[in-house]
Amino acid sequence: MMRRVGLVALFVLLTPGVFAQPAALNDQQQLGQLLFTQSCGVCHLKPQINANLFGPPLSKDSAGGRDEVMRQVIMNGTPRMPGFKYHFEPAQIDAVIAYLKTVPTSPPATPR
Repeated sequence: MMRRVGLVALFVLLTPGVFAQPAALNDQQQLGQLLFTQSCGVCHLKPQINANLFGPPLSKDSAGGRDEVMRQVIMNGTPRMPGFKYHFEPAQIDAVIAYLKTVPTSPPATPR
């Protein structure tokens, strides 16, 4: 039993990024996280570890890290993404951007 606990502890120590808790989010960032999860997560979050994404993973470096570019893409969409200017209010778009600014860039995927 102790050996199993030791192995789990070693695993957790060797993989800190997986188990690390994000810094506390302020109210605006929490709203952005909720909106992102509800409206954007279907394409930009993996439903399962072995599943593919429909859209690119988003982070603080998306759109070159430029707020105005993020705002335009969220509002107007792209050829493969719908725009949300009629779905979100400007303050909600700002909240999504504020949340994305807290998301670290994911490491590049390793080919299988």
